[in-house]
Amino acid sequence: MSWLNFFQPKHDLKHTFGRGINANISEDEEELFIESAEAFENKEILNGYELFFKSLINYNNETSNENITFSRDNEKLNFTIYQGSAKITGTITKEHLYAQAIIVKKEHANVALKRYILERNYQFTYSCYFSDENHIIMKLYHDNTTMSPQKVFYPLREIALNADYDKEHVKSEFPDITLEDIEHIQRLDSKELELKYNFLHTWIDELEEKVLTLPSNDNASMQAFLHLNILFKVDYLLVPKCKMYQKMSKTIVEYFSEENLTIESKNEELKRYIQSLKDINFEEFSQNFYNAKYTFNPTEKTSQEEVITFISESLAKIRWYKNNRYTQIIPTIYRYIAFYTLFNYGLYPVLRELLHTLVEVQNPEFFQALDYTPLYDKENETFSKRTIISRVNDIITPHQEQFKSLESFANELNFSSMNEFSNSFFLHLQNLNFEEV
Repeated sequence: MSWLNFFQPKHDLKHTFGRGINANISEDEEELFIESAEAFENKEILNGYELFFKSLINYNNETSNENITFSRDNEKLNFTIYQGSAKITGTITKEHLYAQAIIVKKEHANVALKRYILERNYQFTYSCYFSDENHIIMKLYHDNTTMSPQKVFYPLREIALNADYDKEHVKSEFPDITLEDIEHIQRLDSKELELKYNFLHTWIDELEEKVLTLPSNDNASMQAFLHLNILFKVDYLLVPKCKMYQKMSKTIVEYFSEENLTIESKNEELKRYIQSLKDINFEEFSQNFYNAKYTFNPTEKTSQEEVITFISESLAKIRWYKNNRYTQIIPTIYRYIAFYTLFNYGLYPVLRELLHTLVEVQNPEFFQALDYTPLYDKENETFSKRTIISRVNDIITPHQEQFKSLESFANELNFSSMNEFSNSFFLHLQNLNFEEV
């Protein structure tokens, strides 16, 4: 079912972008899900789980990522699920499911970490922490008396997402404590790390230069767009993890939640954090990146109406800046809209991939450095029009069977300038119809 994985890219991505699952799910995912439900209904518990796990396996170039592996005999099914830094192992019988994720060795846990673990227990619905003789472990125990794919999806998603989050939290807040069960994560190639490090500093330098061009009075809102945009940009394009991601996401959340502070004071906090990113050395920077397998998306699905409202309100702000002749901030806001949407919302697969295409067009230098064919020539201010039109059609067409009123807008895009292209792209995104007939 489509709610299992919201991002199913149709063109091959050689790198990870954003927080979604950067892989394809099985072409038979919906059929496997339905067969799983039927098996559970017929009390064929192990068959139901096996089919359910197969529906969650994701692929790159038609090859399984082995984000879920399992083995079975007549009496039980043993499984492993990977979610970022977390490795969840478990056993299923006809009566019960047991799963666990090992976090750290018990002897290494200090008082602060133990307090954090106890507080986290109150936030879980299905899982809990415990300790055995050697380790602190997150566990899940589930009764199989009445079972369906939905009933097992949410408990497994909870333990996977939270084990991953807590292991990254430990690495961020307790750097002297060694994490357990992380042999599956892979360090990024040194060339890719250097590229991302250099782009981080290039973007910060560009930000500082751009701030100097703003009008001397009443520029707080424009500064906010500039500083928030770079954080969303770093999150989506560089995809930091561990301490860097924890601090950055906290900074963003606090900016939007602190209603009693002035925009000027909140901007100062953004500046201080971005300065800390600028000061980070390469060795420390490198510790915040790795490749891993993912099974569950971290963001809940967002209604199309909510996304449309955000885009509409943002375009209205652009019109205000345009009418008041603050044109220098307009390109940044168009980029901000795409990055903000990708950061905050759980999107339909087609919408997420369309936004990724827009991000590719708006950031050609970065994608070219990663060996992607650029969709925009910044020097000559020209678009790869044919490729963009083909890409948009390829994204939308596979979804038209499910959404009968979904139509491609590829031939209606405005290629006269980057601002006009971005504007026309967002206007058409607002009109996408995801009603299932």
